[in-house]
Amino acid sequence: MRRDDALWAVACFVSAVVLLAAGAYEHRWAPAYLFLGPLVITCAGVAVRRTRPLLSLGLGVVAFVGDFAMGPSLGTVLIITDNLYSGVRYGPRSLGRRMLIVTSVLAVLAGVLGWALLRQWAVATIFLVQAGLVGVTPVFTAMLVRQLEEQAVAERARAEQVARLAELDRAAAVQAERTRMARELHDMIANHFSAIAIQSTAVLSRRDLDARRVREVLESIRENSVEGMAEMRSMIGLLRQDGEEPEATRRRVAEAGELVERAREAGLDARLRVDGTPRDLPASVDLAGYRIVQESLTNALKHGGKAADVVIGYLPGLITLVVDNPLGDGGRGLPGAGAGIVGMRERTALVGGVFEAGPYDDGWRVRAELPTRENA
Repeated sequence: MRRDDALWAVACFVSAVVLLAAGAYEHRWAPAYLFLGPLVITCAGVAVRRTRPLLSLGLGVVAFVGDFAMGPSLGTVLIITDNLYSGVRYGPRSLGRRMLIVTSVLAVLAGVLGWALLRQWAVATIFLVQAGLVGVTPVFTAMLVRQLEEQAVAERARAEQVARLAELDRAAAVQAERTRMARELHDMIANHFSAIAIQSTAVLSRRDLDARRVREVLESIRENSVEGMAEMRSMIGLLRQDGEEPEATRRRVAEAGELVERAREAGLDARLRVDGTPRDLPASVDLAGYRIVQESLTNALKHGGKAADVVIGYLPGLITLVVDNPLGDGGRGLPGAGAGIVGMRERTALVGGVFEAGPYDDGWRVRAELPTRENA
């Protein structure tokens, strides 16, 4: 038994003894001390009310029969209500419905018996109400409390589940943001650094360059370095801001000419052709298209031959980007992380487009179709 239940049983016993001493029992044939027997039994049921609820209920029934045969006594009857309550509250779930039926039938029978014996509706009503208070009320209260407890447990489990889902969503959002940042940094920096590495290698490997040509290459290296640092500072500044200001670092497909010019300065024979009438594009499509062209030219510099053709086509509700370059003999010796094509494919998927990259004729082709949704 539990310590608090044992203490409660002792308190119930002492209180009932006080009621017995005060004469709170039906004076029939039994003296007051005989009522202690049923009282001890029902108090024993109180002591095991949570550890042995069915035993507590059984002891309460036995105590009620014995006490009713002698009196009954007020103290014992009050404690028996706790036995009923504990049996339904802590016992099997199905016991509550059965006990509610049994106690309700007994209450009705008590009312009928009172009317049959005394032929008075007032007395029958009193018997019915008393039986209901002693039997039906504790059973119904236990069922209600148990239902509320189960609802509280279910709500707590649901709240924990929601919290776990929220944590999973937060982790997924963090991972997606990390992926986006990695993609942005790769696309911004790889182009500039690849050009710097290629031009530096050319200067170091060529001994026949005149001073003017060396100066041009160094100026191009410096321009790429400054541009790369500027874009890096712009990204860091954006990350430090509390709000979202995509326009601060927005790149546009219309600026592809600058990418082609920079590729030429790095030693790539790059050509640009624009089909259709240029127009304003959604910010996400503009940025995705710009980065795809930038990464394609970077790959052409690192792994392709000496030329690249860029074709930008403006179609109704669509913009196409095609970058063709011949395959070089083993590339230019620059390492790659293999994230370029993955990043371009991800950018295309984010705007609902179609992306292809692979061998084409005697070279390599990157082709992307980005929906502009002007009519959406």
